[in-house]
Amino acid sequence: MLNRFKGYTFQDFRKDLVADFIVGIVAIPLGMAFAIASGVRPENGLYTVIIAGILISLLGGSKYQIGGPTGAFVPILLGIVMQYGFQNLLIAGFMAGIILVIMGLLKWGSLIKYIPRPVIIGFTTGIAVIIFSGQIANFLGLKKVEKHEEFHLNMMAIADKIHTFNWQSVAVALTCLFLLIIVPKMTTKIPPALVGLLGSTLLALLVFPDKIPTIGTTFGDIPNKLPELQFFELSVEKLVYLLPPAIAIALLGGIESLLSAMVADGMKEGSKHDSNKELVGQGIANMVSPLFGGIPATGAIARTATNIRSGAVSKVSGVTHGVVVLLVLLLFSPYASHIPLASMAPILMVVAWNMSERKQFMHVLKTKTMDSVVLLITFLLTVFTDLATAVIAGLILAFVAFIRRMSSSLHINKVQTIENGMVQQEYEGIQVFTLSGPLFFGSTDQLEEHVSNKHKKGVVILKLQNVPYIDTSAEAALLNLTNKVTRQNGELIIVGLQPDPKRLLEKTGLAGKIGHHHFFDRMEEALQRAQTLLRTKEVSMNIS
Repeated sequence: MLNRFKGYTFQDFRKDLVADFIVGIVAIPLGMAFAIASGVRPENGLYTVIIAGILISLLGGSKYQIGGPTGAFVPILLGIVMQYGFQNLLIAGFMAGIILVIMGLLKWGSLIKYIPRPVIIGFTTGIAVIIFSGQIANFLGLKKVEKHEEFHLNMMAIADKIHTFNWQSVAVALTCLFLLIIVPKMTTKIPPALVGLLGSTLLALLVFPDKIPTIGTTFGDIPNKLPELQFFELSVEKLVYLLPPAIAIALLGGIESLLSAMVADGMKEGSKHDSNKELVGQGIANMVSPLFGGIPATGAIARTATNIRSGAVSKVSGVTHGVVVLLVLLLFSPYASHIPLASMAPILMVVAWNMSERKQFMHVLKTKTMDSVVLLITFLLTVFTDLATAVIAGLILAFVAFIRRMSSSLHINKVQTIENGMVQQEYEGIQVFTLSGPLFFGSTDQLEEHVSNKHKKGVVILKLQNVPYIDTSAEAALLNLTNKVTRQNGELIIVGLQPDPKRLLEKTGLAGKIGHHHFFDRMEEALQRAQTLLRTKEVSMNIS
């Protein structure tokens, strides 16, 4: 671990301190806001920023990763809290940490690249809609709005209580929103969320005292200390009961953390993360954080980007950002009880707007391809059902679309005249089929249709130099073709078979059944062998 800081200078430490202070200040309102939106107390978000944030930076595989509560987790955590309860959420988060460690040890980190972009955009935009809509009640100051897991029921509950809106809450929320929009245009050195939170809170205290719901009136005071270490009472029944939410947390956490690490690599020249190490670090952080009341955490793309833009040069910035939040918790937490809920709502709404990937969403939608369908289905299922269903359905649709595209990429042509040297001529009793593209379970029907059902008695030559891949289903189809040709007293000859497909045929024994002397690299050699077979009457000349 010490090797990571080899060549680390005091100047580097100063840069990391500046970056960690800025990121720490940004993480405080976001940590509380994400916790509240997830159905838990605000301090649980701060505990997560501190414990998980430090461990993710220290043990993860990315040099600049900042971890903590994120918007992507909001809908899934809220659903778990409502269905299983807060204590079981902590246990599920602990189990998710174990799953992430196992995923990292099994070297599954690279699998992120196999998740299609339309699926990622679809569920990310869907999550953004859920986060944004979930803050409407606080923005308007609505009273006694019942929360539901289902999006449409939440919208109905808001509509039912719309008459209870509080104009003071709206004024405070609009003030915060205005500051969130205007501050970045004036300076990039001050976190907009901090200015918006402080400005709108000050307005509420001076102009609307005791007129707006606050963190204190809703949740009570925030303790100015970390909670004591707690261990869970586990049983086989409870582990089985909580396995589905734990898997959902682990999968989403793994995807988001690796996406965040990839974004960091793109922003910082020469940066290269270790995806498997990142999963292990995320897993350990999520195992330790719940023991101190922390909710599930992952890599936070926006805070990681802020860390890099603020001049961070090492993991020290991520570790000390957690220390900054800890100091704020110890020294200033009593003041947090005065923060209006209406001040938190615009912060989350802006986060949702920024994470919605609306431009990419419209770009994919305009293509009017199967990717557009995958995008829409994933988005709609994320909003109206749940994230796990959306991702699974999106992956299945993307897989089917991929298979269809790959199946159509195989081209089979029957060669009418055969080039032999400088002369093209027809050979009676010899049929040549040229295959181009992958030969796998999705394209074996074409082999059956264009070759097996149409070949005549005699010698069949398959030119396979443009076939990069053959799977066992295609191998079985080639075996059927071999048997069919043999029954008609014919022979099958293979030309230009690539090394990987050839190894498969050798392993399965099909190469031996065809005959190793019937495999050639050049077409001229194959033609000579075919003509020899015809002249020696080894092959039936009864051409049908």
